[in-house]
Amino acid sequence: MAANRIRIAKDKVELVKALVASKDTTGPFQTYVEVMVFAAALGAKNKKRVPLEGIAKDLSPLRQDYFSSSFSLLINLLAINEIKDINILSEQDVADEQRIHIFEEYANGGLEILQNELRGAVDYSERLMLILSSEIFSNDLLRKEFDLRQLL
Repeated sequence: MAANRIRIAKDKVELVKALVASKDTTGPFQTYVEVMVFAAALGAKNKKRVPLEGIAKDLSPLRQDYFSSSFSLLINLLAINEIKDINILSEQDVADEQRIHIFEEYANGGLEILQNELRGAVDYSERLMLILSSEIFSNDLLRKEFDLRQLL
């Protein structure tokens, strides 16, 4: 099996770098892999799959073996959900490339969402917490009706 690498879109490189904690930034993530997994999950949740227009030159593609088994599970689940065929999980190089391609596009879609949501933010961690909190709150409201008897 070929060692496929997860690529990052050229127009999202600065955002990805800013989201990773370093001596120059206070990003909320420890690694580029974490950023890409979060972005892919966000893209999938919002059904936003965006093809990569150009590939980043100043940030090397991420080796697939950097992704732990739980992160690889997300890659596989996204592929199964998209293709609706269990054969996408085969060990063939073509299937592996297709899984990576789907993951890259969902991650790119999620990064696009983050780019819009984080525009103008000084502290990305704080803004991400607000986004996640509002998502949790809106989902709770959708699941239950407001009942004044709860306040008694």
